[in-house]
Amino acid sequence: MNHKTRHFSSFAGARPATRRQAPHLEPHRADNRTGRRQQRLAAAPRGRTRPASRRRGPRRQAGVAVVEFGLILPLLLLLMFGMVEFSIALYDKAVITNASREAARAGVMYKVPPLTAAQITTVAQNYASTYLISFGASSSPVSVAVDQSSGTTTGQPLKVTLTYSYSGVGLGTIVSQLVGAVPITAITTMNYE
Repeated sequence: MNHKTRHFSSFAGARPATRRQAPHLEPHRADNRTGRRQQRLAAAPRGRTRPASRRRGPRRQAGVAVVEFGLILPLLLLLMFGMVEFSIALYDKAVITNASREAARAGVMYKVPPLTAAQITTVAQNYASTYLISFGASSSPVSVAVDQSSGTTTGQPLKVTLTYSYSGVGLGTIVSQLVGAVPITAITTMNYE
């Protein structure tokens, strides 16, 4: 008789399966498992159990996870807030650059009479105060320098320089107290039309 056909009763000449022949057909019982566990415990040598401090289990592993999270959390927060600070600084740099371009473009456009240095400064400060993230700093944190030394005739250069002191939000304030505010500068040169 083949081992594959041994348990089929419809097969000619097959014997009915008994519990001894087919233990895998035996229903699972909870008391059977409990009995095996008790047998293993009884067979284990005495005095070889682990002390409570060296036991492994879900409670011990949960404690390790909490400790690891406590060690990693400050680094993750530092990284996250550093990214936010750096992003705000890059945004402010873009705003200062655009304010410089806007002021230079307003100054070189053909107008009679051409804009004065004070009017070009006003254009730059208005743009910067509208779009700059300064977190409640002074009302005019941007210094503007306009260079019209070559004149205001067609083809002559106009140079607009903006400087802003970035002090940061959270980590930036700590860093600025240690090393001072970070200066952000943008220079735009355009020729008069």
